[in-house]
Amino acid sequence: MEDRQQEERFSAREEGMEWLETIALAAVAVVLIFTFLLRTATVSGSSMVPTLSDGDRLIISDLFYQPQQGDIVVVAPGIYEDHPLIKRVIATEGQTVDINFDTGAVTVDGVTLEEPYINEPTHLSEGVEFPVTVPENCIFVMGDNRNNSKDSRDPSVGMVDVRYVVGRELLRIFPLGDFGLVE
Repeated sequence: MEDRQQEERFSAREEGMEWLETIALAAVAVVLIFTFLLRTATVSGSSMVPTLSDGDRLIISDLFYQPQQGDIVVVAPGIYEDHPLIKRVIATEGQTVDINFDTGAVTVDGVTLEEPYINEPTHLSEGVEFPVTVPENCIFVMGDNRNNSKDSRDPSVGMVDVRYVVGRELLRIFPLGDFGLVE
């Protein structure tokens, strides 16, 4: 009987150790994933309304990433603002951007963009002279809330060097009611 009790205690201890090992491995995996593959970013402000709102939390990644027109990107904090700059890529290197501030139409290489994601047409110039061609290794970004966004139209931001892009948006994780891919 005593042997059976010792055997049960040993079995329970062994099972506990297996659980601890599993939890430790899972924690290490999460740390490695969020260190090397994925990161989180928090939206600050209303410049991406209606697509993203203040306080939304995003999963982003820069693994094998080259900015593409239409992507939502995150620019490192401290470059233009004290928080990450989250904007949509309008044009990449070599493309020419023009904006008709009377109609609000944005054109890239002479083609008017279809922009169902914007809050309202673009009517504020912010100081950059158009048309403008995006230099090498840079992108032209704008917020979806065009008339309430500090973006590439503002000389203090201008063209964004792709070295400062820390990733593109993959998934919204908060608020939970809006969890999922961002259109």
